[in-house]
Amino acid sequence: MSGKRRRPGSHHGPVMFSAIAITLVGLVLVSLRLMPGSPLHPTTTSHQAVASGRSTGTPTDRSSRAQPTPSPSPSLEPLPFTAQDLDSLDIKGWYSWAVLDKRTGKVIGSKNMAETSTTASLIKAWVVADYLRLSAAAGKTPSDVKLAEATKIIRDSDNTLAEQFYNSVGRAESIKRLIKTCGLTDSKVASDGGWSRTNLSPRDTARLGLCIDDGRAAGPKWTKWLINEMRLVRGTGDFGIRKAFPAAEQKTIAIKNGWINRDREREMHINCLAIGDTWTMGVMVRYPVNIGWEYGMKNCERITEALLRPAS
Repeated sequence: MSGKRRRPGSHHGPVMFSAIAITLVGLVLVSLRLMPGSPLHPTTTSHQAVASGRSTGTPTDRSSRAQPTPSPSPSLEPLPFTAQDLDSLDIKGWYSWAVLDKRTGKVIGSKNMAETSTTASLIKAWVVADYLRLSAAAGKTPSDVKLAEATKIIRDSDNTLAEQFYNSVGRAESIKRLIKTCGLTDSKVASDGGWSRTNLSPRDTARLGLCIDDGRAAGPKWTKWLINEMRLVRGTGDFGIRKAFPAAEQKTIAIKNGWINRDREREMHINCLAIGDTWTMGVMVRYPVNIGWEYGMKNCERITEALLRPAS
């Protein structure tokens, strides 16, 4: 054993020297990083670019970016009618009209288009439609005899058969279904419950036309059949709205008209419903009974003709 003694703690010398050297080097590096102009000095933009992931170039003005051009809404062909004052026609009594655009649901009409009048035979289009829809809903197909009777009601306006069909669909309950199914707002069941005195407005008449056309009235199975029958209306009942159109176009327009002498009111009630390619229309007139049927029948046509756009 050596007699020399080591100084306490002398074995830690090299370790301490290394630690001090590392610390000094670190301080030098930090100083260089903070010194402006040093290659180690960070720039604000480079920091932001890393933090945001965005380009460090010139900022983009959002308002200057090209915006997609909106697709123009497809323009609809105008209806063949224009709303206008018809005072120049000098029609005696009361009259009202309405036209509905089948594509948009928009209705134009006279100021009194919400006023009602009794429908007479016009309502038969609904009675037949109701019968056909209810039959299909019950899983039944009308017999050939029943379809032939329905044809007579529509084309020839047979009153006796119309009463039988009206009874079979529940009389006034059928008119309540009409109002609900077709979304009518002005109309009501007749006080006596009969089909002839059902009260419709021209606006609701046009809505009934849409209801027949879009299938709500007769249902999907029978709609085309019913509209075809309405295009084939003949005889006394073939008057009014479609007569204002060229002969070739008349064949494409479905109609159902009503005409009656109201003894109680001493009035003639004449009503016209028509369904065209893009429109439906209702026209109603009332006037003193002594003037006769033909006056009202012709005035349905005159009103329509006055509202038609000039041929291009």
